Amino acid sequence: MKNYGLNELREMFLSFFESKGHLRLPSFSLVPQGDKSLLLINSGMAPMKPWFTGEQKPPRLRVTTCQKCVRTGDIENIGKTARHGTYFEMLGNFSFGDYFKSEAIAFCWEFLTEVVGMEPELLYPSVYEQDDDAFEIWNKEIGIPAEKITRLGKGDNFWEHGAGPCGPCSEVYYDRGVEYGCDSPDCGPGCDCDRYIEIWNNVFTQFDNDGRNNYTELKQKNIDTGMGLERLAVVCQGVDSLFDVDTVMNITNHISRLTGAKYGESHKNDVSLRIITDHTRASVMLISDGVLPSNEGRGYVLRRLLRRAARHGRLLGTSDTFLHEVAQTVIGENVGAYPELRERESHITRVIRTEEENFNKTLGNGLDILNGVIASLDGATVIPGEDAFRLYDTYGFPIDLTIELAEEKNLTVDTDKFNDLMKQQRERAREARKALGDLGWEGFDFGADNTPTEFVGYDKAYTDAKITAIIVDGELVDALQQGDEGIVVLDKTTLYAEMGGQVGDKGSLLIHDVVNFKQDAQFNVGDTQKTKGGKYLHHGVLETGTLKLGDEVEVVYDGDRRNAIRRAHSATHLLHAALRKVLGDHVTQAGSLVEPDSLRFDFTHFQALSPQELRQVEAVVSGWILLGSTVTVREMPLEEAKTLGATALFGEKYGDTVRVVSVSGKPFTAGSEISEPLSIEFCGGTHLDNTAKVGSFRINAEFSVASGVRRIEAVTGHAAISAANADRTTLGELTATLKVSSASELAPRIEQLNAELRELRRAVEAASAKAAVGEADSLLAGAVAVGNVRVIAAKVAASSADDLRTLGDALRDKDASVVAVLTGQGDGKLSFLAVCGKDAVAAGVRAGDVIKHVTAICGGSGGGKPDSAMGGGKDVTKLDDALASVAEFVKGKVK
Repeated sequence: MKNYGLNELREMFLSFFESKGHLRLPSFSLVPQGDKSLLLINSGMAPMKPWFTGEQKPPRLRVTTCQKCVRTGDIENIGKTARHGTYFEMLGNFSFGDYFKSEAIAFCWEFLTEVVGMEPELLYPSVYEQDDDAFEIWNKEIGIPAEKITRLGKGDNFWEHGAGPCGPCSEVYYDRGVEYGCDSPDCGPGCDCDRYIEIWNNVFTQFDNDGRNNYTELKQKNIDTGMGLERLAVVCQGVDSLFDVDTVMNITNHISRLTGAKYGESHKNDVSLRIITDHTRASVMLISDGVLPSNEGRGYVLRRLLRRAARHGRLLGTSDTFLHEVAQTVIGENVGAYPELRERESHITRVIRTEEENFNKTLGNGLDILNGVIASLDGATVIPGEDAFRLYDTYGFPIDLTIELAEEKNLTVDTDKFNDLMKQQRERAREARKALGDLGWEGFDFGADNTPTEFVGYDKAYTDAKITAIIVDGELVDALQQGDEGIVVLDKTTLYAEMGGQVGDKGSLLIHDVVNFKQDAQFNVGDTQKTKGGKYLHHGVLETGTLKLGDEVEVVYDGDRRNAIRRAHSATHLLHAALRKVLGDHVTQAGSLVEPDSLRFDFTHFQALSPQELRQVEAVVSGWILLGSTVTVREMPLEEAKTLGATALFGEKYGDTVRVVSVSGKPFTAGSEISEPLSIEFCGGTHLDNTAKVGSFRINAEFSVASGVRRIEAVTGHAAISAANADRTTLGELTATLKVSSASELAPRIEQLNAELRELRRAVEAASAKAAVGEADSLLAGAVAVGNVRVIAAKVAASSADDLRTLGDALRDKDASVVAVLTGQGDGKLSFLAVCGKDAVAAGVRAGDVIKHVTAICGGSGGGKPDSAMGGGKDVTKLDDALASVAEFVKGKVK
């Protein structure tokens, strides 16, 4: 079996199932969409529950994914053993009523034995004890002897994870050898030791669990396969644990360089290194998917992971922030599969660094207090709950960290008392603030019986409203003074809050002095947000006057900006429809951002659009704009909207009444009805009443944001006009620079210049090759004989890798017995080339071995083929030592 890298295995799996008719989808977000039973996505099938239950229609009956997963149930064990991890990737192939047990088992066996190349004799299937069908398939169809098939009970071979689809399963175990075993005579698949490792789990999803262990038969029989990517890599790479596979170990090695702690030197350090590695991997993925550190829910999971990792960095001797640097390696190791990590890198590292800086302050103060508490116990072994609560409430010291530190000193914490004090605090806060209701903010608990802000801004530009709350620096206040920044909550508003991909409105809150015809107060709203409880938060600055709780204000949105947003939002719907028209009905929305005269649209498609396709999409949208079609907005029952064919976003939950935006398929005429709409979608955003008002539409870019997801960035209205003017200016500058009379002559002129450039390059390459032959003669004249080979180790004046290769090829062509190491230096970095003639290779010298030897001396690495290899080095001061060692190294290799 070949030693495949983790990233290779991921692609091999997904490509294999694509060849079997499966639709490859990108990983879903770690944040569950519309599933309150889960805090975080913890399995490959979790985001697909609506497809398994039949509640929603999947994009195809066969799907394959590599899903990011986080499980934190055993976070205390992370690091203590090498078997546990919070973050992992789950490979999966899924069938929604298409194929079932026979095909699923056959796919599994083919991938493991023929694609990956695992030895069939080392694979052991298991089945649910009552599943005779699966047993027969393994025995009769695949040909596995009956004695190699293990029947296991519900605890092992019946898959369920909370509420949702579930069913019997069939696992495949790999025998790693007796050295991993427990020496028990009963050791076999299902044993808790490390010999038989489960690598594949075929779940035959037949039932739905309502969360209370009540099972009902699903409408369709489905397949849900789960195979841990890291676990597969453990087997293929022949390493001991998930922390030893290539991409994960690269992260650990970076931590070692930052902290000075070497993996494998001590159990204590290994625990800390594993914790930092695992927790940073999980944190990077959580932040990338929109989770931020907080004291509740998934935000608390993230905060706990980061702070636990930071503390173990202190245990390894580092006092500076360092996790943001580790995060960069995590991103580098995963960006191939998750390119969005690079786009969000600055955000991810900033969040991690800020959280670690804040924790440094918390840790210093909290540790001093905690050590004082421990010193005062006077032989007692339980830290009082009152002290643990004071550490949390006053100093922000997490209770789980108090518990962990106590365990290290063989102490416990009175968590019952702590929880009781936390409950009392919440009740006091609720009573003090219940009059204002729930703002949906972290740390705010305003009760559940408050009335949401009424939004009246679809049809009105302004309205009168009453101030129901004012917030400054996270605290409730009674008034704002001139110059104050704050948040104003109203009983109703015309300002649209950010949601559904559309940015929030800007505008003003005004108090008029009607007697003196002037304004008493003006609050400039820079952003509008909406809480889960329906409160609209108007963020801004009080320009003049005073605002007080209970004041009546006039609410006015920025009309020009709103119109620009309308143009972009209506154009987004047209773009969606155009993509489906040009590319096919498989196109579905995967995300969007609507800003003034600017839009970003993510959609499912599995290859880059050609220039012709982009032009066609742009032309279709522009044609619909020129058509002057009516845009109609209606509220209707959900079922009626579905009957009309309205497009809904996957993962979104809708009430009984929905808002539907339709674009007519014919130009506006008075009294006309909408028929055969160009576009009909569920949407709560703001729109134009006619497509002609979009003005103009222009696609600026199209690119990939994830596997199977493309992104188009486009502009409308004034922004599209500005872009056209900028292009006109650029074309004018180019025609002047290239001395042509019109833009139509630019392409031929550029091709002419390219042809001239190619000819010059050929001349330079010919001259370089001629010079290399001369330099090769000079180097060969100084070669040192080592046995039957001639050794050269020299610094040369090569300015690029290509120059090194040209010179190396010349040496190899001139002397089949040559072993040459050439080095060039640029930008403070060393480049090495090793070449071996065919006689030198026959004599036992390999260029790859030579390059690894010399680059290692200079703190670098390299590799290649037996006759040619390249590498790099970092330590220029070791260059002479590296070159001087070549002859002796070759001497040890020559047969």
